[in-house]
Amino acid sequence: MLDKVLTPAAFEARLYEGWEAGGAFSARPESSAEPFTIMIPPPNVTGSLHVGHALTFTVQDLLIRWRRMQGRDTLWQPGSDHAGIATQMVVERLLAGQGVKRREIGREAFLQHVWEWKAQSGGTITRQLRRLGASLDWPRERFTMDEGLSAAVREVFVTLHEQGLIYRDRRLVNWDPVFQSAISDLEVESREVNGSLWYLRYPVAGPDGAVEPDRFITVATTRPETLLGDVAVAVHPTDPRFADLVGRFAVLPLVGRRIPIIADEYSDPEKGTGAVKITPAHDFNDNALGRRHGLPMPNVLDAEARVALDEIEGDLTAVDGVAEPGFVRALAGQDRFAARESIVAELDRLGLLEKVEPHTNAVPHGDRSGVPIEPRLTLQWYCDAATLAKPAVAAVESGRTRFVPKQWENTFFAWMRNIEPWCISRQLWWGHRIPVWYGPDGHNFVARDAAAAQEAARAHYGRDEALTQDEDVLDTWFSSALWPFSTLGWPEKTAELHKYYPTDVLVTGFDIIFFWVARMMMMGLHLMGDVPFRTVYIHGLVRDEKGQKMSKSKGNVIDPLELIDSFGADAMRFTIASLAGPGRDVKLGRSRVENGRSFITKLWNAARYCEMNGIAPDGGFDPAACTTPLARWVLDAANSAVAECTAALENFRFDEYAAALRRFAWDGFCDWFLEFSKPALASGDTPEAREARGAAQHVLGVLLRLMHPVAPFMTEELWHQLGYGEEGSLIRASWPTAAEVRDAAEAREELDWLVALISTVRGVRAEMNVPPGTAVPLLLQDAPAATLERGARWMDTIRRIAKLSELQPLVGEPPKGVAQAVLGDVTIMLPLAGIIDLDAERARLTKERGKAEGEARKIAQKLDNAEFVARAKPEVVEENRERLSAAEAEVARLTAALGRIAA
Repeated sequence: MLDKVLTPAAFEARLYEGWEAGGAFSARPESSAEPFTIMIPPPNVTGSLHVGHALTFTVQDLLIRWRRMQGRDTLWQPGSDHAGIATQMVVERLLAGQGVKRREIGREAFLQHVWEWKAQSGGTITRQLRRLGASLDWPRERFTMDEGLSAAVREVFVTLHEQGLIYRDRRLVNWDPVFQSAISDLEVESREVNGSLWYLRYPVAGPDGAVEPDRFITVATTRPETLLGDVAVAVHPTDPRFADLVGRFAVLPLVGRRIPIIADEYSDPEKGTGAVKITPAHDFNDNALGRRHGLPMPNVLDAEARVALDEIEGDLTAVDGVAEPGFVRALAGQDRFAARESIVAELDRLGLLEKVEPHTNAVPHGDRSGVPIEPRLTLQWYCDAATLAKPAVAAVESGRTRFVPKQWENTFFAWMRNIEPWCISRQLWWGHRIPVWYGPDGHNFVARDAAAAQEAARAHYGRDEALTQDEDVLDTWFSSALWPFSTLGWPEKTAELHKYYPTDVLVTGFDIIFFWVARMMMMGLHLMGDVPFRTVYIHGLVRDEKGQKMSKSKGNVIDPLELIDSFGADAMRFTIASLAGPGRDVKLGRSRVENGRSFITKLWNAARYCEMNGIAPDGGFDPAACTTPLARWVLDAANSAVAECTAALENFRFDEYAAALRRFAWDGFCDWFLEFSKPALASGDTPEAREARGAAQHVLGVLLRLMHPVAPFMTEELWHQLGYGEEGSLIRASWPTAAEVRDAAEAREELDWLVALISTVRGVRAEMNVPPGTAVPLLLQDAPAATLERGARWMDTIRRIAKLSELQPLVGEPPKGVAQAVLGDVTIMLPLAGIIDLDAERARLTKERGKAEGEARKIAQKLDNAEFVARAKPEVVEENRERLSAAEAEVARLTAALGRIAA
């Protein structure tokens, strides 16, 4: 007998262990079944399960379980990413707590600590995914730093280098002074900072090179500390204020060198003074301008963002009242912000600081170090992303890979059609070491291993020479870009690679379309000759119930493991699916998961009711042989649910899938069919009872299979406990198909009418505050004979459920004091005079409508205020729109209720 109370913790771990031990998640490369493949977006080895993971992994597991039940040979490839900078940061902090510094112990010792940490603490999230019910093929788990994937990385680097698609160049990068490494755009976050705008006066040089008395060109800057690296002042070509200065020179304050005043459309006459200082080694826009004009690009900050004078030492010139080399030399080694204060103070002393204004601007920060990043000119390895991007763009344009929702294709195109060279080297220790070795003269040898590099060096020098491997490692996204085929054994021609590539669906968030999706497309097409996935399903963010982004500072972060502990994994999964509409963020909260648990509990209780009433699996039941309208109706409704659920999943409409389940399971099966069937079930071994039991067990079996992808634990437990199959066998059961039902349309018409009649009567009773136990008569106006016959046939059921004393056609004029509603072509009337105080009800409903109208007006006025809509956060505006919609619906409901009461 099923437990009276649903307790997910009593069976979740047991069932999962049974599935995993029994190989239920395993792909079968040797089988002839059509494959269905999803590659897990590899979570960081440092990570733990958060609500974003709960969304993406629920969706992936739902798809995998569904396709597995359809008979597909499913592979959900598990694994994790070494997460270069994140992992290095974690281990460095752990060592710092022990008084150990990375650079003091050296590279090899540090990497030993990282591998030890990974063995002991890494991969926490993979254990947590089991709590969620994720049916990944765990024996195939890969790690981006394991030997197989590392070999693939080296192979790709060498191959692309041989093809001229990987090269070395000196370019501007995002530089993190804490990690002393280049970082990707994804690892940079923009933060609003309250700072200052400094107006600096640059003296103008005369024809003889000397400073012209009282002639300056003023620039406005947020970064006076980079002044030391200025190489020009730019003005707009059409700005009349500077027309006579273009082609002349300014004298760089503090440094003393002459720098040209140039014309370029980059300078905006409407911003600042219209003149801008150009520092190509420390600003991305300035760098682009510097390249256009062939300007020098001196670095004036070192790897730790301290002042470095090596590249400008020769330019230091004493200029009376403008520059003193001794002051600049004293800045060497100062932190950039300390140097800023010193420079501003010196400019003020020299009379070259015109003014300072408060200024708020977006400053890029390292998302892990938390410090402002520095645009820095360094020698790095690059990948020719523009060349690799063209086939990827064409693949999406032609439909070989499609985005769902489709609008995300525009995001993909915007990035790929304007893609910059990809900086693939990082100045870290943890990661794939760049497979390049250098000879004593700096000549580089790109090779798959040290032996091959040594052989190439011998051929180059004519003798053996000592080689040194490049100190840098590859960007984490480089190895992640190979994930769809490196995990399948590439470059070896494996059976898995042949069968499971290209994969079917990639499920991911929009935030990594640029950084992961795009790179996988580029690498897959170039190295495999085909797209890595046929469909990219892009889901939204998970927000709190009010639509606000979750953050620790707001205190609204939700722990999915706590939700699982409180409500069970199935409840959380079902809630996520029900909220996962296309292009929508998921608004998740405890109350919504609690509602999800109510649905899961509803089916558990219905199954227990069936068990208590002798409803058990019957292999001999034939749906086509059913004759009673009730049995045929519920069987037909089950067929409709199968069709709706299948179509929803085919179209990635997880919200519609969940809605179809809830609508049929809760309303159709539990609330209506089981209620309607009570008299039959109580009648013993009659034909009606046998049909009711047969239909019930058939439909319950269909429901368990339909719900299994989203609620695997509860459905698997019921499947076994009720006798549908052995423990752990539902995961392998077939996805349901439509059963043959005779005269389905006739049964549907009759029972749908019955449901509508009872629902309408219940609604009117509730609106009019009719006491629940009071039976009232029901009058039907203009009812045809067929409707009256149908009513007579189901009178016992109607009387029992709708609490009616009788059902009669209306003869003559309607009596005074009736509540009425329209049902198809018939008007139904409930005579309520003497049962309730009609005047009091009219007054109550009128008052409630007035309140609802007032609320609607107040919200509408707020939304009509353009300033509110422009300034409020998007989630606040959306919340108000939802409140307005709810208030308007309440007004309509109350108006309809008032209209039902006859005077």
